[in-house]
Amino acid sequence: MEELSGTVLAGESFEPVRGRVVVEDGRIAAVEETATESTDVVLPAFVNAHTHLGDSVAKEAAVGLSLHEAVAPPDSLKHRRLAAADRDELVSAMRRTLRYMRRTGTVSALDFRESGLPGARALREAAEDTGVDPFVFGSGDPAVLDVADGYGASGANDDDFAAERAACEERGVPFAIHAGEPDATDIHPALDLDPDLLVHMVHAEEEHLERVADQSVPVAVCPRANAVLGVGTAPMRDLVDHATVALGTDNVMLNQPSMFREMATAAKRFDVTDREVLRMATAAGAEIAGLDCGVVEPGRRAALLVLDGDSDNMSGTADPVSAVVRRATGLDVKRVVG
Repeated sequence: MEELSGTVLAGESFEPVRGRVVVEDGRIAAVEETATESTDVVLPAFVNAHTHLGDSVAKEAAVGLSLHEAVAPPDSLKHRRLAAADRDELVSAMRRTLRYMRRTGTVSALDFRESGLPGARALREAAEDTGVDPFVFGSGDPAVLDVADGYGASGANDDDFAAERAACEERGVPFAIHAGEPDATDIHPALDLDPDLLVHMVHAEEEHLERVADQSVPVAVCPRANAVLGVGTAPMRDLVDHATVALGTDNVMLNQPSMFREMATAAKRFDVTDREVLRMATAAGAEIAGLDCGVVEPGRRAALLVLDGDSDNMSGTADPVSAVVRRATGLDVKRVVG
């Protein structure tokens, strides 16, 4: 048994509770309100809802490029760099990124893995012993589902993904697809595929939002990547009002996969509350992937993040939720559990 004491951001509402979290056999046995002198802040570890970890071989290589030039299949800079990287280089680069993610509080990432079966296998190898368990959305032939956890499509305007969607349905695994990133033309076709996850939705309009709500499709948003690529600003308030919304950091070549930076951007630039943003970074991604984490409550997996509430950066903050979302950085991380 282990006890983590301090200010606990407990339950679905992340209500600050002065007390302790009791952990037994990797699970949360109890959340208890009790007197404590600890200044630590205990919260759920992060689930990054959209990454492209293969881009770790080309960090900052796309500075100044458009969406099409940087990442669009099949001939963008990203795809050329991926094709040129040998397997050992790719695995090493992804492993280093995963280690960074763990140090900064992330325990899982919903990753769109390029390069078919070899790509999915490379990510599985890279993740070994990193403390981050990626949820792999594979690509290419539907046979990738022998290794991947689901299928991740580039976009409905890029190809016909009906066979891949059918394969996911047959196997009972999720189908995810990018939509509404460069413009709105691929949103209705993406929704026609009855996806389990939409990514970006920058150009979503009311007619799309209504379909998202009717079909109960969750959305992963990536505000920093959208800004870097200059594709626009997602209607985050409207998305939150219509769907489960989770935060992702997108391409490693564009931004480091820091959920602290993504949360601060979302909270300071969009009309959403700090609690909504914290949910986007934790419980929402876990819910989308069917992971038993993202909330500090008895019975859940003890995937927890402990921050130093008395660090030079965090000391004196008035609201622990706002401090986590708007102010905290990887330097404030004392420990990642689980």
